[in-house]
Amino acid sequence: LYNKRNFYGGDSMSVEIRIENALKEYNNHAVIPNLSLNIEKGEFFTLLGPSGCGKTTLLRMIAGFNSIEGGNFYFNDKRINDLDPSKRNIGMVFQNYAIFPHYTVRKNVEFGLKNRKVENEEIKLRTDRFLKLMQIEALADRKPDRMSGGQQQRVALARALVIEPDVLLMDEPLSNLDAKLRVEMRSAIKDIQRKVGITTVYVTHDQEEAMAVSDRIAVMDKGILQHVGTPKDIYQRPANIFVATFIGRSNILSGSLEISNGENYIKLQNNKLVKINNLNPTFATNMSVKISVRPEEFLLCDKNETGDIKAKVVGSTFLGLNTHYKVELETGEIAEIVRESTMEEIIAEGSYVSLALNTDKINVFNNDGTKNILAGVQNDLVEKGVSGE
Repeated sequence: LYNKRNFYGGDSMSVEIRIENALKEYNNHAVIPNLSLNIEKGEFFTLLGPSGCGKTTLLRMIAGFNSIEGGNFYFNDKRINDLDPSKRNIGMVFQNYAIFPHYTVRKNVEFGLKNRKVENEEIKLRTDRFLKLMQIEALADRKPDRMSGGQQQRVALARALVIEPDVLLMDEPLSNLDAKLRVEMRSAIKDIQRKVGITTVYVTHDQEEAMAVSDRIAVMDKGILQHVGTPKDIYQRPANIFVATFIGRSNILSGSLEISNGENYIKLQNNKLVKINNLNPTFATNMSVKISVRPEEFLLCDKNETGDIKAKVVGSTFLGLNTHYKVELETGEIAEIVRESTMEEIIAEGSYVSLALNTDKINVFNNDGTKNILAGVQNDLVEKGVSGE
């Protein structure tokens, strides 16, 4: 990561967060069985996964709101397991804003500074700074009931940051906003985080949101890390089928890997052989496989071209920039394809089309879906010695 400037003045307050073999149990059931993770100084790090996967539980363990049944949590080299939440110097932003309805914006932002007995002149200086950074200085004397959800969330963010925390923790902060405002606020949050340069741990179940704001993402399922990496790495070369189907949409086809005369082929269920050039040599053996083809990785062939697989159009949705088609492949499998919209007529239901696979972009997994067998998978779970189980 680049060296982010410290908005507060002086050296960055950010810390590295290190988690070693974390264990969290409820009623003798391990919801996080054994999790290790390193989050870098100044990094915008997102915990992403479906409801109940353990992401909020892990965030609350970092904050000190949940007990820790095993393992160690560190801010830099300081072990924080038994440290009271008020002593961890964290800023927290919740999905329900949690700002005081009877206080003005200014009083809400000042609250943490007054609790810390900061001098009045310094309180005004720092409050003014963050009101301006959040673009809410014009609302300073307004109360929350006269503000939009996005404005209230900016107040909550200013209040969390004005105390100069070492770590900013955000739990589904945009989930109560409408779709348009979520897009606007995620851009604002990312911009503010970069300006302030604070280590940020962000929890969401929204994959697009995670892709938009994060330096790195940890995809979780059932309390276990599945893939840790940049948005690009996770989207283009997911570590397993769970990640491939959770991040974006993906069609999963059955087939087999066949090695012939030193060349690697995927054999589809229609017996068509498709050559691939990026197999991880470790997996160079004939085997059953699962093939992940994102909707944009199906290429619609011209009428005079023969593709890898034939399909029948069974539905379409025009979404402006792109048109989405639901098709039934000749193998009997149902798939979604995406094509950039053109001025031509939308392909009618019942039409037959020929599709090719973009072999540079598709992903291929072993038959149980636990491993991507292509070269180029970047997973910090392996590379940086952290573990997911």
